[in-house]
Amino acid sequence: MESIVRHGRTVEEAVESAAKELGVDPSRLTVEVLDEGNRGFLGVLGQRESRVRVTLQPAKEERVEEVLGVLLSHIDPSVHFSVRANEEFIRADITGDNLGLIIGRRGETLNALQYLVNVICGRGFEDRRSVLLDAGDFRSRREEDLTALAMRMADRAAETGRKVRLDPMPPHERKIAHLVLHDDARVDTHSEGNDPARFVVIVPRR
Repeated sequence: MESIVRHGRTVEEAVESAAKELGVDPSRLTVEVLDEGNRGFLGVLGQRESRVRVTLQPAKEERVEEVLGVLLSHIDPSVHFSVRANEEFIRADITGDNLGLIIGRRGETLNALQYLVNVICGRGFEDRRSVLLDAGDFRSRREEDLTALAMRMADRAAETGRKVRLDPMPPHERKIAHLVLHDDARVDTHSEGNDPARFVVIVPRR
């Protein structure tokens, strides 16, 4: 990681100077204050500039590439992946000839891998964007399945008058279920439990 030392009238000014030179937002810098400086008598006599050492932290998407590369190399070295990011999330698309091992039963392996990447890459970053992993367009197919499942379970809850609990899902899948049933006047939905075992509950309205 690149480190530089910069001076300024204040610590903030020194950090801003370093960020401008490196061409990054100050939030990506780890700052070590070497000298807080001294404004001196009447701001003139004995004045001493602040001095800081700043270290550039990698962007979160760069960390995702690094971590995912290591994890996939232990699961199936033959697969490839690409990472792209926007303001909402960081997405990694995994491609290969046989992705069954990566996806797992109903996406369980892919979800576990996604959870692990989010935990590892969430440390040390102010960037709160979630990481979403996909393999062979599994997520698109899974969304269709979840939509159909949520509607079937809503029918069951409405017909029996009893709440229905879905299997544990990652946050983005629970969001799909909630959105699908948001305008269904027969039921309400909420989530219970803790990740990665958090699940959606469909409750019939009385």
